[in-house]
Amino acid sequence: QVQLVESGGGLVQAGGSLRLSCAASGNISSINGMGWYRQAPGKQRELVASRTITGTTTCADSVKGRYTISRDNAKNTVHLQLSSLTPEDTAVYFCNAYGVWVPGSRFVDMNFWGKGTLVTVSS
Repeated sequence: QVQLVESGGGLVQAGGSLRLSCAASGNISSINGMGWYRQAPGKQRELVASRTITGTTTCADSVKGRYTISRDNAKNTVHLQLSSLTPEDTAVYFCNAYGVWVPGSRFVDMNFWGKGTLVTVSS
């Protein structure tokens, strides 16, 4: 129904930057919220940042001032600019979409997930 494809992960040195991108496709009119979660080895998946279609942004305290989320509502894309990276930021980053309007004015109250992209920060 909704497919999310992430790109932009990789290996970076501490202090470096990366930009993650996610594109949603499928039977979509609009998406209420899009964002990013991450899961480090041995840890639970956690919210990194999200942005609603109206522009409300939520950001984890651990990344405030270092990560910036942006979104193109018309293209159903969301991006995450990561900067001042530390080894603690190493994780698989997952794109998330929640609350999807499909043609016919039907609302799908579900979470959709991408497969994830690995970000590795070396010290």
